[in-house]
Amino acid sequence: MRTGNALRLAQVDSHARKAGLSAGMTLADARARCPTLATLPCDPAAERQALDHLARAMLRFTPVVTPDPPDGLILDVTGCAHLFGGEDALARRVLAATRATTRHAFAGNAMAARALARHGADGNRGDIHALPVNALDLPDDALTALRRAGLRTIGDLARRPQAGLAARFGESAVMRLRQLLGETASPVAPRLPPVPVRAEARFAEPLIRTDDALEVIEDLLRQAARQMEQRHAGGRRFAVTLERSDGARRRLAIDTGNPVRDPATVLRLMRERIDTLADPLDPGFGFDAILLDVPRVEPLAPRQDALEGGRAAADDTLDALIDRLSVRLGADRVTRLHPADTHIPEAAQRLRPAIENTVSAPVSTWPLASGRDVALRPLTLFDPPQPVAVIAGVPDGPPQRFRWRRKVHEVRLAEGPERIAPEWWRRQDGHLGKLGGLTRDYYRIEDSEGRRYWMFRHGLFDEKSDPRWFLHGLFA
Repeated sequence: MRTGNALRLAQVDSHARKAGLSAGMTLADARARCPTLATLPCDPAAERQALDHLARAMLRFTPVVTPDPPDGLILDVTGCAHLFGGEDALARRVLAATRATTRHAFAGNAMAARALARHGADGNRGDIHALPVNALDLPDDALTALRRAGLRTIGDLARRPQAGLAARFGESAVMRLRQLLGETASPVAPRLPPVPVRAEARFAEPLIRTDDALEVIEDLLRQAARQMEQRHAGGRRFAVTLERSDGARRRLAIDTGNPVRDPATVLRLMRERIDTLADPLDPGFGFDAILLDVPRVEPLAPRQDALEGGRAAADDTLDALIDRLSVRLGADRVTRLHPADTHIPEAAQRLRPAIENTVSAPVSTWPLASGRDVALRPLTLFDPPQPVAVIAGVPDGPPQRFRWRRKVHEVRLAEGPERIAPEWWRRQDGHLGKLGGLTRDYYRIEDSEGRRYWMFRHGLFDEKSDPRWFLHGLFA
């Protein structure tokens, strides 16, 4: 991480600590002590995401889990440890689940356990009084004042009158001390998992008509819509389970491109799904129960209706069409182009299901136009690029004449080259295809008839003795 003009270590592993490195040390000093030091840039957002992921994973051991940024978790295991064979067995299970180098401690309250884990020995259950005053997590100036007064451990503070400590070092120091000693509460605000959006209906007499079941599904959708409206959210996936009286179950699921909570919209898609079933929906002896689950929920802000009567916007109409076609034909048959993280022209876009939204599946954005009148890349690309025979004035120069589709073209203007290097880190997986692995020199060509082409020489002369030419695209 960068602090001022200096790069400092944000975290170090056990091997770095054994080499004398610590968090907060400048990178220059760290490399002077350990020339073979391997570093990675600090990514606070990714670290917060990883910490949230670990917090959700810890819910299997206790329902009370709260993150302790930047790199800690607090678990209240009161009444839970015996389910795993005791505290030691629980600790081993937790450490095995994290798959990382961690430190842990047990104590009677959250702040004491946190202090023992961060400033004591690993797995310590012991004496809070032996911890250094750093365990109070006070500002640096307050810690410096405590050390200058000869107070170096928690025990040194505990033996002093608290009134005098508060007058000299502030109320916060006394409050932290009392929390560590268990004299005052240190509540933990657990991160509770979101309550699932569900609705169900059970019947004394089975439903024997599919239309009656659809009416019940519509009512369940209204119940789910009210739940999502309270959360300012919408559903991206709706799953219906129909339980028959003979024990059989039929499951129907639909996905939407954007979060929705309108029951009529979801019911229309559900009818589309029923109509496309290869095995018709057979009530048999009737449905005993119908369950609706919305497993995929995303934020959906309230929208203002239009003044001219609430006509749907063009984007909404297109989204509804994509949803209907995806349900009717299959999500993999209705696709759209998404940008890919590569500079190889023919691989710069991928076909992905159109129903996938960038909110749930982030992708890189398309490059912005440069603002020039002349387009640098053509709209029409050949896949694969078509080979051409070229005559050039010099070996590594632009073409002066080329033959394409049995016709000779005289070059009037040529601009370039635009050099595109191969992606050497992807050569092993075959991602670049047959034309990957060599440097390309692209030229924008205009022939004597005014037609414009995008051509490249595949390979430099030090890479290949006889590099070939290819026509990759046509300008409008």
